[in-house]
Amino acid sequence: MTLRVVGAGLGRTGTLSLKLALERLLGAPCYHMLEVFAHPEHVALWHAAARGEPVDWRALFAGYAAAVDWPVGSFWPEVSDAFPEALIVLSTRSAESWWQSASQTIFPTSGKAAGTPWHAMWMELARSRFTTRLDDRAAAIAAYERHNADVRKRAPNERLLEWSAREGWAPLCRALGVSVPEEPFPHANSTEEFLARLPAP
Repeated sequence: MTLRVVGAGLGRTGTLSLKLALERLLGAPCYHMLEVFAHPEHVALWHAAARGEPVDWRALFAGYAAAVDWPVGSFWPEVSDAFPEALIVLSTRSAESWWQSASQTIFPTSGKAAGTPWHAMWMELARSRFTTRLDDRAAAIAAYERHNADVRKRAPNERLLEWSAREGWAPLCRALGVSVPEEPFPHANSTEEFLARLPAP
């Protein structure tokens, strides 16, 4: 199995919905930050990548047909180079709505993991590929917009699909050459759902 989709979009851009949709369309697993949590041995690999060290992407993604969300989105150039036939999907939403979601979910909760290998990996990724000023609205939005602009500039036009969750199945199905499923598009991991999964303080 080889990756057919590389997600270039950052977390909180509908990436869990995208994961579920791609698993339905491709009939195989899609890598997501949830996979990092399920495979703690992957944390060291992502930390190495954030430090600029080489990673065997084909070995990491063996058994997956797609990869989306952080940390993959921050390494989309390397991953898409390793899988040159893969579609590059830039999942987006408005910068303000992205900030409102990220600032209520992943940014504050990531601090609770301080002192863990996962937190060290995440902070190195933020330092090298995003911004460490995660509590600063202007800095985070600037990093988000800079990332998206870089994808639009660098990804080959014939491989790039810019997509938002509100568009649902159709753009993904056209790009992948598959039929649109009859069931509703999966909408998952709203801010409320994210917060509801957190353990009680």
